[in-house]
Amino acid sequence: MIKISPSILSSDFSNLETEVRLLEKSGADMIHIDVMDGIFVNNITMGPVILKSIRNKTVLPFDVHLMIIDPIKFIESFVNAGSDIISIHYEANSDIRETLKCIKFYNKKAGLVINPNTPAEVTLDFLDIIDLIVIMTVEPGFSGQKFMYNILPKIKLIKEYINKSGKDIELEIDGGVDDLTVKEVIKYDIDIVVAGSYIFNSNNYKNKIQLLKSLSCT
Repeated sequence: MIKISPSILSSDFSNLETEVRLLEKSGADMIHIDVMDGIFVNNITMGPVILKSIRNKTVLPFDVHLMIIDPIKFIESFVNAGSDIISIHYEANSDIRETLKCIKFYNKKAGLVINPNTPAEVTLDFLDIIDLIVIMTVEPGFSGQKFMYNILPKIKLIKEYINKSGKDIELEIDGGVDDLTVKEVIKYDIDIVVAGSYIFNSNNYKNKIQLLKSLSCT
């Protein structure tokens, strides 16, 4: 069964504690936290202070997605704020291997994110150090975008890379996930899906989360 990582970028920020607690009760497996710096992407979202403020409100792991231009400068801050998984973009300016090593130094899971136009092959150089590959199925920076079906061959190829490596690496899909698109991505034996608007635009988070999980079993 796939894990569901709801993106709180789509949540009600005026009631963030309530939202996080509700996600836990609704069967979410982790909390996805989108961090944007206004440079790597045009939007600006949240930083370590927000993470720290909700860290003691849930036992769920924090799945932190750094959409920032120079992530290596901020790894320690996000570790101290309570991150469990920290994923960085291949397209960022920091030395990618050194940044991943920095995350591992703090005994956190390290993820590599690739944008829709980035070729699958770039992940091959990092299979020895990463715990997670995140494939963007929308352009990073804004919630509510439509799933890009042309990314499906890339998902298939990266899953093959993981299987051939023999490494314990999870595969996460981020962007445009709903009850229709999840039926497509589960064909490739993915492990985690990030869902934002699909969950938070509903008045019943539990139903949406459980539906996504049930579809992965069919």
